[in-house]
Amino acid sequence: MFDFPEPYGHPRISIFVPTVVKEPDYIQGYRVLKHIGSGAASEIYCVCKGDTGEVFALKHVLLDESDKDDRFLVQAENEVKVSKKLTHSSIRRILSVDKIRPKGWTRTEVAVLMELVDGQSMDKLVDLDVLSKIRIFREVADALAHMNDKGFVHADMKPTNVLVTEDGSVKVIDLGQAHPIGKAKERIQGTPGYIAPEQAELEPLTERTDVYNFGATMYWMLTGQEVPTQSAGGRGGSSASVPPPAHTIAPGIPPELGELITTCVEPNQYARWKNMHTVVRKLDAVIEDIQKKRAG
Repeated sequence: MFDFPEPYGHPRISIFVPTVVKEPDYIQGYRVLKHIGSGAASEIYCVCKGDTGEVFALKHVLLDESDKDDRFLVQAENEVKVSKKLTHSSIRRILSVDKIRPKGWTRTEVAVLMELVDGQSMDKLVDLDVLSKIRIFREVADALAHMNDKGFVHADMKPTNVLVTEDGSVKVIDLGQAHPIGKAKERIQGTPGYIAPEQAELEPLTERTDVYNFGATMYWMLTGQEVPTQSAGGRGGSSASVPPPAHTIAPGIPPELGELITTCVEPNQYARWKNMHTVVRKLDAVIEDIQKKRAG
């Protein structure tokens, strides 16, 4: 359990007290209990399966026939495909994606059924103490190691793609950009401030790609600053560089952690840690050292 700052405060999801919204009452056979969020082109609901009483999160989208909408559907289907190969408790399960075009409609209705997680994205938890952050990092790293062991890179790790519940459970979310290890993507995908150079250059992705994304995530959570990442194809003269060590610009960060992160975000992927299992071991050592110092 983590030492959350007060107030922890985020809108709580009313899971056990049904609050039926007027529109819609049902989405593709699931009873809507509560609206819990909105995306760029989607609405997210807490829904109930009528015959079992199970509760899920459901992302509901109406798609036009456009390239952008087609990419959303491809990513949603990819999430389901990858999720079914994963069993780690710190990775949110994506159960199904269903698409229909109601008679007379010109738009396609898509419903993505997901594990319901009552939590807050990690970027909202910057005021946590350093040890609590490191414990979250450790769980995320272990989840990414599991993904890599199953043959996939997450390829879009960033603070908004980690949810943390009030009891300290961690969930890695958004597997839409997950990709087979050793293969290159057809187009550049990633987030400035977190994207690895090999992603920007359309080179094959490896475990070290997640190491970089994850290192950039830790750096932002501890310093509030983004890592200088490479622009797409190096256009505009922007190339990745190693930032100042985190422990030199933010108080209370153990030097060992700062050095760990610096090695994660090396532009040369072969100078990074070999895989996420190594990062997990390094984080365990940092946690153990902090605990010994506090006890002593």
